[in-house]
Amino acid sequence: MHLAVSFRLFLGGAFFANSVPHLTNGVSGRPFQTPVASPPGKGLSSSTVNVLWGFANILAAYLLVFRASTFNVQDIGQVLLLGAGALIVSVFNARHFGQFHGGR
Repeated sequence: MHLAVSFRLFLGGAFFANSVPHLTNGVSGRPFQTPVASPPGKGLSSSTVNVLWGFANILAAYLLVFRASTFNVQDIGQVLLLGAGALIVSVFNARHFGQFHGGR
């Protein structure tokens, strides 16, 4: 597997995982941090902005995984790269957002 494909799969997993907190808060009607808030990543954006941000992340994940690479769910190496990107961003998000919402 080429390094560029590996990077795209890893990044695709990261974008997919990053969509989860934004979509769940957005569709629940709660404001949540986004990079477009003021200050970026700390201030709150509306639930609508979070839904849009979540879908932008899903679109980026789709483009990276299914359009810019040849993802094969039966290739354990590819699945692990996708999962590693998702896991690392999930842990980062838990620590970052936890400082605002009482978790760590």
